[in-house]
Amino acid sequence: MSVCYRPGQERGHTQWNWLDSWHTFSFGDYHDPAHHHFGVLRVINEDWIAPSQGFETHGHRDMEIITLVLEGALAHKDSLGNGSTIQPGDVQRMSAGTGILHSEYNPSPAEPVHLLQVWIYPDQKGLVPSYEQRSFTEPPQGAGWQLLVSPDAREDSVLIHQDVLLSRACLAADAPLTYTLPPHRSAWLQVTDGVLLLEETTLQAGDGLGLLAADEPRVLVLQAQAPGAMLFLFELPPSQ
Repeated sequence: MSVCYRPGQERGHTQWNWLDSWHTFSFGDYHDPAHHHFGVLRVINEDWIAPSQGFETHGHRDMEIITLVLEGALAHKDSLGNGSTIQPGDVQRMSAGTGILHSEYNPSPAEPVHLLQVWIYPDQKGLVPSYEQRSFTEPPQGAGWQLLVSPDAREDSVLIHQDVLLSRACLAADAPLTYTLPPHRSAWLQVTDGVLLLEETTLQAGDGLGLLAADEPRVLVLQAQAPGAMLFLFELPPSQ
């Protein structure tokens, strides 16, 4: 199995007085030619934003941006007129397209917010900017995969303008979890909590693992090393 293992502690790191950010791929002042992107997956940033702090209004173009709050809350405003608070379990998708401005802010005066921000290349440039946010109940341990994002909004998932499926799962310690990766599809796994085993590779919070496309389907078998391991799995077009 061809893999790209990305230990959490080897990610790029930005530390400001209000922001603690870990970059799986090149981002901002952090540039790593060996980890610039994985196929259409361009950015996975794991951020901690201090109370009453955040990103001032800034712009994006031609990118699908997914925000997943893990702990706390994040206030959002954008040039389309959207204003919302993103909570754990919510999935926000912003299609920047021809151009969008937005800000992100931690509204709590006391608690930090912990989130993943994901950027994915769209399937075409020049899309009309758009926005979607949906709330999902966190899956109980051992409940299997929960589809969050898809290109056709199947199973009430959030729509994305790219051939990507994003799922999450919370593993029970006594029950392996499987995922069948179809032929000619790659995948990226991002662990956000706990410790789990994929074949002979141990993954813990912050670690990522990319799987290159193959000609045959592959069954991925994941085993939690303790209850409550949480991960996100991106099923992607073949990585280039």
